[in-house]
Amino acid sequence: TTTFLGGGARNVTVTTTGTGDNEKTCTITGSDVFGNAMTEVITSTGSAEAVAGAKLFLTVSAVECSAQYAANITVGSGSLCASPVAGGGRTRLKGYSIVSAGTAGLVDFYNGTPEDGTIIFKAQTIGTDNSTVDNTIPDEGMLFKSGLAVKYTVATVVLMNVFFA
Repeated sequence: TTTFLGGGARNVTVTTTGTGDNEKTCTITGSDVFGNAMTEVITSTGSAEAVAGAKLFLTVSAVECSAQYAANITVGSGSLCASPVAGGGRTRLKGYSIVSAGTAGLVDFYNGTPEDGTIIFKAQTIGTDNSTVDNTIPDEGMLFKSGLAVKYTVATVVLMNVFFA
């Protein structure tokens, strides 16, 4: 089983280096941001090309290919990330502090996993290196009945703290 740097979930990439790999597939098996079993099939679209999956894996336990590739393939991580808050149980978002990287981008707060949940709240990084965005949610905060997962792109966030109850 493989985990990703930083401890969060990431999307998986499959890169081919040969030719003639169109429509060959790799089935990725692992777990979602809350540790539940998950699979995704990534289909190669051409030769010497990287294809990124959409699902965010906390762990990867197996990669199975549908056929022999013409040359080597590399399985790696993409630029999408997600982190669980409070282990995936019922949670109230009370606030957050996000330190922006050099690129502006969205931070999505999901009720449930990014694959099956619903975006309840969005924030945006401002794209100026090391600038901080702080927000406090008043009263009892926002309720995430199916667990809280935060999804973002690597190039947009340097550091994030999520305050919850």
